[in-house]
Amino acid sequence: MRLPWLDECVPRPLRRELTDYEVRTVVEMGWSGKKNGELLQLMMQQNFTILLTTDQNLRYQQNLQQAGVAVIVLVASSNRLPDLLPLIPSVHSAVVAIAPGVVVEIADC
Repeated sequence: MRLPWLDECVPRPLRRELTDYEVRTVVEMGWSGKKNGELLQLMMQQNFTILLTTDQNLRYQQNLQQAGVAVIVLVASSNRLPDLLPLIPSVHSAVVAIAPGVVVEIADC
């Protein structure tokens, strides 16, 4: 089972749209305020394999291949829940197909 992880910048209620997976959040795990590199290490230690984020710069700030974490970047007009919900069908498709170290951007068109 692939275990998605919601970054701090993603609204927590989005997890209700991912009921097929065990989804955790940074806040829930008590890791608020951790830097991206440290979060990626913690994710791997806890066997989380996919990070859902709205941070479009993450791929340029971290070596995601080395971290072994797949990243799904949600690109919408804002990181508010109503703007992210239309991306959920594409998120479901990406979660089943994405490989470790790969970054996939899902944008509202």
